[in-house]
Amino acid sequence: MQAPHPLVSDQFYSKKVKDLLVRSIRWVTPETSIQTCAQYMAQEQVSCLFIGYQAKQLIGYITDLTLRDQVLAVGLDPGTKVEMIMEKDLISISPESSLVEALLLMFQSKARYLLVGNEQGFLGWISRTKVLTEQSQGPFMFIQSVKEARQYSELREKWQQMPDLIHLLISRGMKAAYVNQIITTVADTISQRVIERVIKAFGPPPAPFVFFVYGSEGRGELTLKTDQDNGIIYADKANEHREEVRAYFLEFATRVSTALDEIGLSFCDGNFMAMNPKWTHSLSHWKNNYLQWVSDASQETAMNYSTFFDCRGIYGDLSLIEELKNHMANLMDQASERFFLSLGQNALQYEPPLTFFKRIKTEDIDGEKQLNLKKTMRPIVDLARVYALKHKITEPNTIRRIELLKEKGVFSEKEVQELTHAFEYLMSLRLESQASSLLESHTAPKNYLLVKTLTKIQQVTLIEIFKVIEEFQARIRISFTRTL
Repeated sequence: MQAPHPLVSDQFYSKKVKDLLVRSIRWVTPETSIQTCAQYMAQEQVSCLFIGYQAKQLIGYITDLTLRDQVLAVGLDPGTKVEMIMEKDLISISPESSLVEALLLMFQSKARYLLVGNEQGFLGWISRTKVLTEQSQGPFMFIQSVKEARQYSELREKWQQMPDLIHLLISRGMKAAYVNQIITTVADTISQRVIERVIKAFGPPPAPFVFFVYGSEGRGELTLKTDQDNGIIYADKANEHREEVRAYFLEFATRVSTALDEIGLSFCDGNFMAMNPKWTHSLSHWKNNYLQWVSDASQETAMNYSTFFDCRGIYGDLSLIEELKNHMANLMDQASERFFLSLGQNALQYEPPLTFFKRIKTEDIDGEKQLNLKKTMRPIVDLARVYALKHKITEPNTIRRIELLKEKGVFSEKEVQELTHAFEYLMSLRLESQASSLLESHTAPKNYLLVKTLTKIQQVTLIEIFKVIEEFQARIRISFTRTL
């Protein structure tokens, strides 16, 4: 029997949060002194203490790191009320969630601890260390090693190891959505490390800012064939500082993008990057961009800029991107029917590759029959986007958008299952094909799939998926273009 690969622990993927020994919540009131809190933590041997008025009404927490950084390091009076130093970003997870989901949430939110709870209240908490110990070795230990890397050479080496990891995860049946999130989390972490190094070398930014991503990274759907799609939003400054602030961020963005390209996250062919002056601006300028795109509502504008509606902040003042997203949602109230019609047309641009006789239609590339998986998946991405915007859902991830649309009554449970299965299956094929290209053929990853490598079962499955996409495109045609 083949020994399990050190990067993959099968048992880990079947476990749920409730399978862990969830620690009981220890809490104190906001008025409690810092010294009393430290004594209580030592007595109870816990590294996290929650703040609130009862176990079901928590408003914050402190950790051993909080005591080190905000009390000892700055000489704060230990008699100070704990509410003065508590962290307020409480994050919770359902006990029914998988350990994979828990770790992804921790890495993406940078949380070391998660509250575990349901509708009845909080049941306890878990730590990142505890979950990582359960896994012992695996992709999340790999992510942790990326977080600890500081030199560009180390980060480049980590990115080069991704194909092997992805090949293993897909071959062992890991859901494509989780694999996408792992790739995205690694890419985010690499970007964060680079930004920190650039700030250290270049000097502190002259205004609050957020470095954000859009497109596939914004949706959390990165594959091994990826390039940079990013921008910068900075806070509006007084007129006399405008040019100085802008000059800083453009040079800053150039340094970040150049370093990312050297690591392996390539420059964007279309130049949709923060180093392009078009995509580094103040918040008010970005708001005006979205206003113009929505007001123009042309087919060309929808095709060129719809990707900006799939955005997510990864470093800096996240309130700036949230304010932009709220602005985006408000614009949907004013959006014309033509705006949604143009977005709907996007979802109809790429027909499923089926012949008249319902067989797979291929493209002849280098003398081989191939299938463009990215193009094939695009109608699902576009479909989820147009419905999400119509219903003022700012979540960028395709699968999550579809689930939220079900909650709003747009899709039935059966339709959600069909769309999710179609998207996941196509993504799995795409990821496995890219990993194989890198590992076996030593060629750059592509979005094309050699049809001759498909089994008969895979071909039949693809045909059924293409039929599902056709049906949903018909729905788009009726809903947004008023035609058949």
